[in-house]
Amino acid sequence: MINRTALITGLRDLAAFLEANPDLPVPRGATVHHFPRRVNDVDLCAEVDQIAAHLGTVVDAEEIPHGHYSTSIHFGPVEYKAVAILSDARARYAAHDSYHGCIQPE
Repeated sequence: MINRTALITGLRDLAAFLEANPDLPVPRGATVHHFPRRVNDVDLCAEVDQIAAHLGTVVDAEEIPHGHYSTSIHFGPVEYKAVAILSDARARYAAHDSYHGCIQPE
């Protein structure tokens, strides 16, 4: 797991580097993701709910049908996003990924 202080320092260093090098292109935005590390969906969702309460945001209802329980906050074009990938979505991905490399196009 990454050290919190190291991440914050790295983000500040990146911002200072980009500011000092105005000729470098930058993306239109950036997202910093947090993925809870819990065993079951109830605990995953509870952690995202706690983060949403701390941020003063709500869970994104549009992502729930896709198996993502998330919340986010924007700082201009920069987003902090907490995402719980629910068990059904993880299972669908694992099933889909199990075919990777099995079919070779002619």
